[in-house]
Amino acid sequence: MKKQLLATLENARNYTLNVAGAMPADKYHFKPAPESWSFNELMHHIGYGIIWWKENYVQQTATPWDPPAVTKSASATRKYLSDNFDMLQESIGEITLDEKAVNGFHATIDHITHHRGQATVYLRCCGITPPEYGY
Repeated sequence: MKKQLLATLENARNYTLNVAGAMPADKYHFKPAPESWSFNELMHHIGYGIIWWKENYVQQTATPWDPPAVTKSASATRKYLSDNFDMLQESIGEITLDEKAVNGFHATIDHITHHRGQATVYLRCCGITPPEYGY
């Protein structure tokens, strides 16, 4: 089971980081509408969501929603994403995978997928073809 979850996580990680890397650093401020998050804020939200969902639903530790300040640059945001994927990967190796933890893992991946889909629209709004999805 862990091997399958880790493979799913690696796929999500690679594609998310490819999407994050497809947006030029000077366009990380882009918003498709004034009330939307910037691309940077969206990517940061994915990064924080990885940790929050991991703590609350994979590790089943009640943690309040309290995101840190948004990272200030494309490189810092990509590092934040990568580091948080690392933490989720480590937690999969450390916990007992009961039904709640596995469901929590899938909920975490679903949250990533939801917002990553938004990010591909941001790319298209900037005239950038999103990276090809690989599974």
